[in-house]
Amino acid sequence: MLGRNTPAGDDPAGTRIGWSRRLGLSGKLLALTACAIMLAEVVFYVPSVASHRLNWLNDRLAAARTAALVFRAAPEDMVPDWLQERILDSIGARMLAMRVDQKRRVLASMEIKQQIRQDVDMRDMSMIHSIIGAFDTLLFCKDRDIMRVVGPAPMGGEFVEIVINEAPLRDSMWRYSRNILVISLIISTIAAALLYFALHYMFVRPMHRLTGNMIAFRADPENPARVITVSGRPDEIGIAERELATMQHDIASMLQQKSRLAALGLAVSKINHDLRNLLASAQLISDRLAHLPDPRVQRFAPKLMVALERAIDFCQSTLSYGRAQERPPERSMIPLEALVDEVRETLDLGPDARIGWVSAVERGLMIDADHDQLLRVLINLVRNAVQALETRAPNDPARDQIRITGRRQGAVVMIDVADTGPGFPEKARAHLFEAFQGSTRSGGTGLGLAIASELVRAHGGEISLAEGTIGAAFHIVIPDRAVELDARRSERARA
Repeated sequence: MLGRNTPAGDDPAGTRIGWSRRLGLSGKLLALTACAIMLAEVVFYVPSVASHRLNWLNDRLAAARTAALVFRAAPEDMVPDWLQERILDSIGARMLAMRVDQKRRVLASMEIKQQIRQDVDMRDMSMIHSIIGAFDTLLFCKDRDIMRVVGPAPMGGEFVEIVINEAPLRDSMWRYSRNILVISLIISTIAAALLYFALHYMFVRPMHRLTGNMIAFRADPENPARVITVSGRPDEIGIAERELATMQHDIASMLQQKSRLAALGLAVSKINHDLRNLLASAQLISDRLAHLPDPRVQRFAPKLMVALERAIDFCQSTLSYGRAQERPPERSMIPLEALVDEVRETLDLGPDARIGWVSAVERGLMIDADHDQLLRVLINLVRNAVQALETRAPNDPARDQIRITGRRQGAVVMIDVADTGPGFPEKARAHLFEAFQGSTRSGGTGLGLAIASELVRAHGGEISLAEGTIGAAFHIVIPDRAVELDARRSERARA
């Protein structure tokens, strides 16, 4: 209800935000500096004005002690009244008394009609009482008020006592306060200006540079000219500049990579339809070849048909990496040894191949995985190994080998794909499973390892490059699916 009836221009919160934005960091710094210095001046002023009051009263007591010596030296009743008044006027008092030998003697006095407003004993004055008394005089004193002041007496006297008008003390304290205010304003202005310009040069201006660069970089993040230039400062501002420059370089590189992926997806989408039609035509021809009585045709035609079907499926899902996620794996218990043999046949790595093949999979090992996706993972890894070994042509099967091992540890199946090739350079290891980053072959894109990593993660597993091996060795871990105990109990009960 309040939000409907309150105009936008009357919103106090909006007003505060508007003022805050207009003030800016520099204005806030200047205001904070001025307030801090004025607060320090106030803290200094409180005991200072109390000390000024005590000094003023001590000056009057010092004059009173001198006058008391004069009155005591003169014979009793020998000082005329006019001289007493002049002496009292000179010390600013209306009565002068002294206590000696347990007797209080009035040395000089004038007519007093007002009541004494306050007593001040200068012999035992704490700082708290002096501050309270100072502000009492400064704020509540009237022109006709008088006060009694007691202090130490000369020549063995117990104390000297004077009664004075309080208005001159108040006026003196106000003059002192005005002087302190003027001096404080001058000091605070000079100190605030110096501190402001120092902090503005050291902190505010670099922060303006950082924020301005962030705004400019956000407008065009792919422009390398928008990356901040590092000033080389060794302090925290310099660290922020270097980290910002590194982050901007990474973002620009990532955006360029995304743009290339988008361009790749657009190009593939244009040829996807035609390529699928071509593969469908080849599939029809392979169907006709399957009916020929030639034994060799009968032997290879089913493999050709399976390969074409997979090619059509791969063509259908080519954009899955750059445009959409891979489909969730349809997991089932499959024999790993048969899957490895299928990889070998697909890549034509038979006994007569120029590259040796070693399979060391545990007999009867079953793995809980999606058949087609795990096949794609192994084909990508083995194809990369074949391409790496072919760079050392002519190949020798005894030297150039690919080895696949598989074993189970509890509810986890571990697969190792290793080769005896040149391995990966240090630069490629840093971005091994990133698209367009991990390829070491001329013309390669690095998509194979990126797709393999994505498919393994979809199974809840991990893929990594083993260290300290000859060539390249990839270690794959795929865990079995978690089974709810209630579902397992119900299955056993039905069985």
